[in-house]
Amino acid sequence: MTDLYSEQHALALDAADPLPTLRDRFLIPQHGGREMAYFVGNSLGLQPRGARAHIEVVLGKWEHEAVEGHFSGDAQWMSYHELVREPLARLVGAKPVEVVAMNSLTANLHLMMVSFYRPTRERPAILIEAGAFPSDRHAVASQVAFHGFDPATDLIEIEPDEPGGRFSMGAIERAIAEHGPRLALVLWPGVQYRTGQAFDIKAITALAHAQGAACGFDLAHGVGNLELALHDSNVDFAVWCHYKYLNSGPGAVAGCFVHERHAQADLPRFAGWWGHEAATRFKMGPQFVPSPGAEGWQLSNPPILGLAPLRASLDLFEEVGMPALRGKSLRLTGYLEALIRLRLAETLEILTPVEPERRGCQLSLRVIGGRGLRGREAGRALFDHLAANGVLGDWREPDVIRISPAPLYNTHADVLRFVREVEVWRELG
Repeated sequence: MTDLYSEQHALALDAADPLPTLRDRFLIPQHGGREMAYFVGNSLGLQPRGARAHIEVVLGKWEHEAVEGHFSGDAQWMSYHELVREPLARLVGAKPVEVVAMNSLTANLHLMMVSFYRPTRERPAILIEAGAFPSDRHAVASQVAFHGFDPATDLIEIEPDEPGGRFSMGAIERAIAEHGPRLALVLWPGVQYRTGQAFDIKAITALAHAQGAACGFDLAHGVGNLELALHDSNVDFAVWCHYKYLNSGPGAVAGCFVHERHAQADLPRFAGWWGHEAATRFKMGPQFVPSPGAEGWQLSNPPILGLAPLRASLDLFEEVGMPALRGKSLRLTGYLEALIRLRLAETLEILTPVEPERRGCQLSLRVIGGRGLRGREAGRALFDHLAANGVLGDWREPDVIRISPAPLYNTHADVLRFVREVEVWRELG
């Protein structure tokens, strides 16, 4: 067991890994003359080295061709969003007609609820998890109120029933069954942002549909982290961002999935001209004719400079494939868990489920002891110590440190460095 903790062992694990690191394809922030151990891909992924080239191509076309850049070359701006359609579809387990890159996550969530949250007096309710990411809660509460209903009674929040704020599948099933006759929509995360718990998307969708409710997912922490099968899971819609595990830059353009069965449906929507079918869009007619599939929910023309970094990141995902990335993620996070249990069991509590199939790459940690401190005070002190020594995780109130080994660029040596730095902090007291 002591070998597990040796630097030689960590380096050997990296050297023998079936998926060699793509670390050299990213720009790694420096700290004190060495590369950081960066575990914040769950908040902002690192910059792919290829991103600058894609952006410079766009800037070059703008410089030399101006408006004609919409119509020239293989990367013409008129159809630029289509360049990411097929790789995105493969990434989330969808058909190309079911995905589009557009807007921001919360804007897309609102657009989806216009179509899929159709409350009635008998069915006014939306069901979410207690402790949902605030933007999601703000969005759903505002939609309930917009339709003339009361979030105090018609926004149903399931409380976690497992230690650490986790949810059992039984609790989700019971809540959907209990409130089923009143439910218009179930909105659930693919991965819960604070705990790192991953959920069975197909099973939750089936439970919602059995009660007559629509079902959508926030996949901000799922895309690029888990193997997804959105089409086969029968999800009505999903939304996500691309700046986390998809490494597409701060405030990057987001993504959206709408199941193929809704591709030609006459659903209410907030329409915009880029959602109009391409064949007649520039006839400038007054009647809206939606493009089939997810592209029919577009509003304005695509943000070309925002899409360019996404192309660079998707190139890497296409090269490696999610099965291989998920395999490496399991190894890295499993190594992190093993070292914590071996060396830090009296210092750190793991809030994330122990079962690999119930988590992504993230472990959410709470400090339980060290340097005579406890609770939030201890957690914040440890977090600040790690950052001051080039080991960057991220902090979520009230007392959670999230450490997320991203398989594209993190290594077993990074994981070992984190554990050793926690030990240094503990011993300083």
